[in-house]
Amino acid sequence: MVDYHAANNQSTVGGAQTYMEQENDWDRDLLLDPAWEKQQRKTFTAWCNSHLRKAGTQIENIEEDFRDGLKLMLLLEVISGERLPKPERGKMRVHKINNVNKALDFIASKGVKLVSIGAEEIVDGNAKMTLGMIWTIILRFAIQDISVEETSAKEGLLLWCQRKTAPYKNVNVQNFHISWKDGLAFNALIHRHRPDLIDYDSLRKDDPVTNLNNAFEVAEKHLDIPKMLDAEDIVGTLRPDEKAIMTYVSCFYHAFSGAQKAETAANRICKVLAVNQENEQMMEDYEKLASDLLEWIRRTIPWLENRTQEKTVNDMQVKQEDFRDYRCVHKPPKVQEKCQLEISFNTLQTKLRLSNRPAFMPSEGRMVSDINKAWHNLEGAEKGYEEWILSEIRRLERLEHLAVKFHQKCAIHESWTDGKEAMLTQKDYETCTLSEVKALLRKHEAFESDLAAHQDRVEQIAAIAQELNELDYYDAASVNARCQKICDQWDVLGDLTHKRKESLERTEKQLESIDELYLEYAKRAAPFNNWMEGAMEDLQDMFIVHNIEEIQGLITAHEQFKSTLPEANKEREAIQSIQSEVQKIAQSNGIKLSGGNPYTSITPESINSKWEQAMAMVPLRDNALQEELNKQNSNDTLRATFATQANAVGAYIQAKMEEIGRISIEMNGTLEDQLTNLKEYQKSIMSYTPEINKLEGYHQHIQEALIFDNQYTSYTMEHLRVGWEQLLTTIARTINEVENQILTRDAKGISQEQLYEYRASFNHFDKKRSGQMVSDDFRALLISTGNSLGEAEFNRIMGIVDPNGSGAVTFQAFIDFMSTETTDRDTADQVIASFKILAADKNYITADELRRELPPDQAEYCIARMAPYTGPDAVPGALDYMSFSTALYGESDL
Repeated sequence: MVDYHAANNQSTVGGAQTYMEQENDWDRDLLLDPAWEKQQRKTFTAWCNSHLRKAGTQIENIEEDFRDGLKLMLLLEVISGERLPKPERGKMRVHKINNVNKALDFIASKGVKLVSIGAEEIVDGNAKMTLGMIWTIILRFAIQDISVEETSAKEGLLLWCQRKTAPYKNVNVQNFHISWKDGLAFNALIHRHRPDLIDYDSLRKDDPVTNLNNAFEVAEKHLDIPKMLDAEDIVGTLRPDEKAIMTYVSCFYHAFSGAQKAETAANRICKVLAVNQENEQMMEDYEKLASDLLEWIRRTIPWLENRTQEKTVNDMQVKQEDFRDYRCVHKPPKVQEKCQLEISFNTLQTKLRLSNRPAFMPSEGRMVSDINKAWHNLEGAEKGYEEWILSEIRRLERLEHLAVKFHQKCAIHESWTDGKEAMLTQKDYETCTLSEVKALLRKHEAFESDLAAHQDRVEQIAAIAQELNELDYYDAASVNARCQKICDQWDVLGDLTHKRKESLERTEKQLESIDELYLEYAKRAAPFNNWMEGAMEDLQDMFIVHNIEEIQGLITAHEQFKSTLPEANKEREAIQSIQSEVQKIAQSNGIKLSGGNPYTSITPESINSKWEQAMAMVPLRDNALQEELNKQNSNDTLRATFATQANAVGAYIQAKMEEIGRISIEMNGTLEDQLTNLKEYQKSIMSYTPEINKLEGYHQHIQEALIFDNQYTSYTMEHLRVGWEQLLTTIARTINEVENQILTRDAKGISQEQLYEYRASFNHFDKKRSGQMVSDDFRALLISTGNSLGEAEFNRIMGIVDPNGSGAVTFQAFIDFMSTETTDRDTADQVIASFKILAADKNYITADELRRELPPDQAEYCIARMAPYTGPDAVPGALDYMSFSTALYGESDL
């Protein structure tokens, strides 16, 4: 039979109290069921006799034989291995009550809370209370200390049964009642540990009585487990009594407890190997994802740094569209990959730390800091590329405007200079009369006035050519050639004008007659004509504006120009009246005029023609300015629309960043509740994505309209994109922190109350509410938990919680330290001890032993990595499990 002494002596009162308080609240009314009461009587009687026979006695009637308390005290001494107070031998009722009270006091001293069970009821032979008391004893001394894979008592016993019977067909243990009715589960337990005693394949599910009798008889004959139930009682009951079945099954558990040690050792090795395999896979995944992301960044940065200039605005807008496609299509998935990479790295480091493994060091150049640095370089190149595109568009737009203006002014100037060289080089004055010479001289003076008036246009042409060169205009060569030709021609005209004037002045002395009216006409007609040409040039001048103020300035200037037209018309009429006066004088004096005005080539007809042309251009200019005003009003509407959305998005992002900062410090509830709330919070954040996309659409309209400033908002699209990405990354990191806390809690067995206490302590000493503590605050926190710290001990602890020497301690590092200090961890020595059990105390292990004790994949994992054993007791095929175990935990355990 089973010896409970060691297990009972090692159990703690605190652990027993919790479980027994739950199990003692058994439903006593169910004992009134005759079938169940019969099963309990039989099972509990057999269980008690299996222990009492060690003392040379037994009981026949469970409610009668315990009434005087003597055998009850004897039973407790046998199963506990401890001496109880000396019983009273008297026959009186008071003696019996005293003896039973001594037994009940002993049970209570073991952390068992007895509910509604008193000594008087046992002495009076109350069957229900007696059975309840015996069930309490069975729970405390036979079931409570059962532990399987971090579960204990009833759950541990059920898990043990499920593990042992899992390979057997027709067996599915889910409870301690109907799962055992067909008897196959009892036979499977025996066959799993003693296959030589049971021919399992010969059993039939439809013959439960035979199956049950076979198992009970084999257990009684070969395993020293007394028959506690009759097969007919189990089969004949719709639902067998759970307590009776648990009592019976616990005897099988204790009978096979020796085999359980080997299984526990194998389970420990499997657990360690599974953690190692999972960590290796996560390392491979991290390396691949990091390599792919860095390669994408390496390929993308040269494209963003390419500054090949284009010749036209349309060509640059094609590049701008390609860049927008990169921003909206190609980059967002890489942002997600970067975020996932950081999460995977943090999770892996947490798992390695929790499993007492060395920290993961990625390949050179693939650290998270390396990826962040590369990503920072990418964003810098991206910002520079966007600024360059906008700058180039402005430059090319300015160049196109200047080029059109240059050629327009050149055409006007070349039209004016056409024939001027021939006119200046002719010697017509040699055969002219005095009046004709004087006329030629006045005409030349008028020409000089005209020439001086055109000097400004020539300077403008040269200035525009210089600006085109400075802005790197692609057709600068032809511009320079045309400008040089005009300048050279202008110098020639200046020289010829000076020479002709000298010739006319020499001849003037011989000529005295002059027509003052013609002269006055010429003097007034020339500047007026030049004014009209300038006005026409201005009315045809192209313009480019970027806001309403600029176009309104042009409109104001145009209105001022129109206000001068009445005065200009008066001047035109005055000039025309001079010509009319010439005709009147000629007619009144009988003068026959030959040809036109000798002093000017500007005729009244040409003045009228240009005036009509200028007047026709005025409404065209009005329309062009109005269209541009409408365009700028539309652009201003785009600015306001974008600004309204940008201000709302900016405020939202700022509010959410502040809110997630508070949430990360003030989170309440269980970690699972926090994780659920954070994911719901993340979902609510992601639901705001359509607003971001709407803003991107407005931004696209802004760029297509070539709008470069916005006085309605201080936010830029780049600023908001960075803020949005930072918000998504922050919530993802917060979720990952809670997930890591769950991993820490589950791996270290930290209760929810401990986590609350850790969080409350941390928040109390986190004065700045930043989620981190400086070293002095952390020292105060440690002292508040009862630690008496010297400087060396505190430096040791800081080396654990702040390995990088940043001077700050995070909450995750704090709970890692507290859980490490207060919980047990797997070590290399424990794994070596487990392998030693599997190897039957040998210093080596064979491949066959590994395949027999471990699952196939983990057995092959060990065989592939274990070095051959070279000790003096080595045999062929021997493997060294000691060096393999220490290697699992890194050099620190060596």
